[in-house]
Amino acid sequence: MSMDDYLAGFTEEPGYLDYARVGPLSRVAAEETLALTQVLERARHSSVDVFGEQDARLRAAASALTGTPDERIVAIPNTTTGLMHAMFGLTGTVLLSPHEFPSVPIAAVRAQEALHSVQPAWLETDHGKVTPGSIKRQLEANVAAVAVSLVDSRTGYLCDLEGIRQVIGDRMLIVDAIQGFGVVDAPWELADVVVTGGQKWCRAGWGTGVMVLSERAAEQLTPVFSGFTGTADDEVWDEVPPPAAGARAFRVSNPDPIAAARFAASLEELAEVGVPAVNARVAENVSRVIDLADEFAVPVASSRDERERAGIVVLEPEPEHVTVLSASLHNHGVTATTRLSTVRLSVHAALEDHTLEMLRGALVSFSTAATY
Repeated sequence: MSMDDYLAGFTEEPGYLDYARVGPLSRVAAEETLALTQVLERARHSSVDVFGEQDARLRAAASALTGTPDERIVAIPNTTTGLMHAMFGLTGTVLLSPHEFPSVPIAAVRAQEALHSVQPAWLETDHGKVTPGSIKRQLEANVAAVAVSLVDSRTGYLCDLEGIRQVIGDRMLIVDAIQGFGVVDAPWELADVVVTGGQKWCRAGWGTGVMVLSERAAEQLTPVFSGFTGTADDEVWDEVPPPAAGARAFRVSNPDPIAAARFAASLEELAEVGVPAVNARVAENVSRVIDLADEFAVPVASSRDERERAGIVVLEPEPEHVTVLSASLHNHGVTATTRLSTVRLSVHAALEDHTLEMLRGALVSFSTAATY
């Protein structure tokens, strides 16, 4: 697939710069949803058999992107569910930043409260960045696992998985990948647990996700929440068998086949165009947005180094000007996220000139208003 073909699947209105919150459905995901919804609506003889094929399809698509065998991949309804599985399945101390997206620290604390088998150790970060150096300084002998976001949702910082793996040795590495999966060509083989949802950069909508396990994680994590579809048998009656070996054990029930289909379609498209190609286009577009912010002297708090960023640009004007900037963006039709003292723009591979002109207009208005 050519990049032009891939970009043709972005059908949202101009002005959308909020993929880190939610990515509008890709064309292939929308078409897949419509097609299978119509199959379910009509339910012709034998037609519903297609729904039973979607879980294997999703796992195969995720396998192609991560390099992990599909038997070590399980469908999950969202990232948080996978993080809960991982944290409740651990034993020992897990090192993590309290400033990660709440799904990560809350999962660790809930596991500690419920099972008393996990102990969070709170990492002091480098201005919100989880770096190999900060981990190395605080890595105690009792730490059994380290949890990190591939891309921090507030700072936009792209963590150094290779450096972290070198520092932590054979400890388990848990990665919340949702803010980079699909646009970052990450070394997934270095992680023991990778969890992601498909509703952001993969543009597959809510209710989609996968948890990818290393061989060690598949063997060592305890499947605390393991339902009737998490056993080795497809049919379970009149007995309670143990959880299956591997990732299948983390199934609670049957996954939503339509959600699995649209996520699979999105991942299949990504595999065709190539994540490195998408990543290169995202890097180019992020630079265009940063250049525009610089033109109007709007402070950029996120990293300018391509090695430390993905698709997120964080603007940090003076505190008294945050509302003005947010209002200017809104009034010019630019969709972004304002949180606390920052404005987050998130840029994908598609970036129309019209969207940049809308952003320019918003920054002109902001600059004028902020001057007064």
